[in-house]
Parts: sequence; C-alpha cells; structure tokens
Amino acid sequence: MKIAALGIGVIAVFAAFAWFLFLNECEDDWCFIFEWQRARRVTDFETCARFGFGVMESYPLQCAAGGKTYWQDIGNRLEKMDLIRVVKPQPGDMVSSPLVVEGEARGTWFFEGSFPVYILDVNGNTLGAIPAEAQGEWMTEDFVPFRAVLEFKKPTTERGTLALKKDNPSGLPEHDDELRIPIRFTAP
Repeated sequence: MKIAALGIGVIAVFAAFAWFLFLNECEDDWCFIFEWQRARRVTDFETCARFGFGVMESYPLQCAAGGKTYWQDIGNRLEKMDLIRVVKPQPGDMVSSPLVVEGEARGTWFFEGSFPVYILDVNGNTLGAIPAEAQGEWMTEDFVPFRAVLEFKKPTTERGTLALKKDNPSGLPEHDDELRIPIRFTAP
C-alpha cells in the first residue's frame, strides 16, 4: 500500500513538473494554450499580430498584448512625408530582386533629375544601389514622381532597409537627408 502511494506521489510530482515546464518553457507556437503564455513571448508588433492579439486601425498600426502596446516599424516615414513619399514598397513589404521603387519627392530632393537609392541588410551591408530618376520636371519645389528598378545581391538576413537619400552634391553633412523604409526579403 505504501509503495503504491509513493508511486502515485512520484508520478504526481513528475506530472506537475512536466506541466510547469510545458506552460513556462515551451518555445513553440503550438503549445501556447493560454493568452498569458503568448503575451509573454511578444517582443514586437509582428509577433503580437501573429499571435492573434488585436491590431488597432491607426498609422502606424498598433497591437496590444499583456498590457503593453507595440507599434509597426515604418522607419522615418512620418518625419519625411512633406519631402518624399514612397508608394511602392510599403514598410514591412516582402521584396525580391529586381525591386521596383516608386513614389514622389520634392524637386529639392533631386540633383540633375536623380537621387541615390540603396538596399541594405539588417547588418547595414549594401546589397544594391541605383539612382531613382525623376519622371517629370524636377526643377521645382513641388512633388515630382520618381521610379527606380533596383537589382540587389541575395540577402543573408530576413529583414533589411530601403534607403532613399537626398542627392547632396555639396557633400556638406547639414544638407544630408534620407528616408528609411524597413522591408523583409522573400528568401534569405
């Protein structure tokens, strides 16, 4: 009788320990049974949205989990809206080579009808560069459409940045400016 009780006790302790590990240490999405488990694993907007937490209709998008709010990374797009606007690609888009970049920029962003466009991996390595060309008269302070077709090396990371730099023929740092758009690569 004592051996049976001891055996049941050992099994109960083992089961409780296994349940504790399952609830607190499991790293796979399939084992998140309770909302608090998913909330503890959220570290950014993408994870929050992937785990099914509510995404608020705002710009940038917001997601709330575990009493914290996470914002979608849109780079410095809001700061530069009055200088340059990119229609394609959008922040967080999946991109592959060749990448078509389209939008509009103030004429002051151009020099001789173009400005440089770079694509970088998450480590800051340049994968490709090309000038974006004005699609209209750029000698103005109004917005001018631009287009670039950027071919780039195969990335080794999942994420990167598209950088659209104001052309600065003077080379003076006080005239430098750039729009940075976070992107994702289709296959690292």
